Amino acid sequence: MEDALSAVEAGADALGFVFYEKSPRFIEPKKARAIVDLLPPFVERVGLFVDKTPIEADIICAESGMSLAQIHFDVDESYFHALRTKPLPVVRAKAPEDVLNFAPRYRLVDAYCEAYGGSGKRLNLEWFDGVECSNIILAGGLTPENVADALSYGFYGFDVSSGVERQKGKKDPAKVRAFIEAVKGSGCAL
Repeated sequence: MEDALSAVEAGADALGFVFYEKSPRFIEPKKARAIVDLLPPFVERVGLFVDKTPIEADIICAESGMSLAQIHFDVDESYFHALRTKPLPVVRAKAPEDVLNFAPRYRLVDAYCEAYGGSGKRLNLEWFDGVECSNIILAGGLTPENVADALSYGFYGFDVSSGVERQKGKKDPAKVRAFIEAVKGSGCAL
């Protein structure tokens, strides 16, 4: 609760809730709902899913009050069409051409790693040279100190987790504020 309200107060446009049981950031849907019920209007609530069917993801989204379903595992377009909740596909990029997966959809592009999410591994920004980035949310290894390197690409927004944590699953309010100030000064979303 404290992390969520602190991030919103600092200016975050969206909050992520991890519904992947193997993650140290996992939250139960009922606990997520208790947080969501206290959020101000116009804050996106993003549920992160791994290995859930569209029906399972929709049920959890409805129960927890999510506005988006971030699909963080390999699926095809039919999966998104089966969701009732608005999807946010995640591209786990291994090579430069991967950043185009799911285009022209709004999508989150992260560095590939065997585990799901929060590895702190950065993507090579040169992979985005000449790519239309206005519908891409960049993730992976971002910190308050390095996010400025990516601002000139015109990404729609930035997703950060481990780069603003004090420890796994616990945010550092000062780092959160510093990250948001670095991004918001550029006019991008978080």
